[in-house]
Amino acid sequence: METHTDPIARRSMLFAPGLRPDRARKAMAAGADVVCIDLEDAVAVAHKDEARSLVMPLFAEPHPSGCERVLRINGLDTVHGLRDIEALLSLEHVPDAVMMTKVRSAAEVQLLDELLQGNAARCKFYVTLETNHGLENVFQIAGASPRMACLLFGEVDLSADLRCKRTPQALLYARSRVAHAGATFDLDVMDVPHIHLEDMDGLHAAAAHAAELGFTGKSCIHPTQIPVVHQYFTPSEEEIARAERAVAAFKAGGSTGLAVLDGLMLQKPVLRASQRILALARQSKGAVSQGAQA
Repeated sequence: METHTDPIARRSMLFAPGLRPDRARKAMAAGADVVCIDLEDAVAVAHKDEARSLVMPLFAEPHPSGCERVLRINGLDTVHGLRDIEALLSLEHVPDAVMMTKVRSAAEVQLLDELLQGNAARCKFYVTLETNHGLENVFQIAGASPRMACLLFGEVDLSADLRCKRTPQALLYARSRVAHAGATFDLDVMDVPHIHLEDMDGLHAAAAHAAELGFTGKSCIHPTQIPVVHQYFTPSEEEIARAERAVAAFKAGGSTGLAVLDGLMLQKPVLRASQRILALARQSKGAVSQGAQA
């Protein structure tokens, strides 16, 4: 599991195809908290080697402020996945994180942990849950490595595997289970992108639903979606003010581990939640400032 004093703001993630490093550079300046450069679904098999050769030099370029760079690799059960690993091991400058897709078991994460050594040992892990087996084993997957940073909900493939409709109600249990696993291991949890670019009302509804369930962010397929996503995953001024009051109440309570706020007895989980809200508020404001400078 990822451990740090302040959580990284992972409210939004913008995808860029591996064959277009120019788009990846533009994506890093678009204001998203995370940019994922995709060597898997976004690249046809015939062009995998070309995309890999184009992408790897990007990580030697100056790191964009306030943006985490993630590389989505091919499956470890494919020759191109193994070539991706070989290329990562040869790099002096590595991505911040590596994304695995269609993960079914903790053993797959542990194998990646063993393979990515040397400079690549610094890479954190993003794991996409998009199979029935992965959903069943999500708690073991979430705790499989100290490098785990984020779980992603893969709605399209998962709904097909579950034989259900792609509706909020049909996928409520699946989303909640992934959110529960993320909370258990203190990981970020990111929702699937809203694929209808002109349906902004649908994006608002989907982001609000994910935030209510405990997701910490949502993927995007276009920069115009980022401000809407940030609206739902950035602490509001009201939430920040209440968190500040809660932290102050715990401080006033001394070593008891209890606090009273507005007539309610609060215990340590509320303190942790309040501290997280304040940390995310600091991170988010920093990301906004850096984005404005860019």
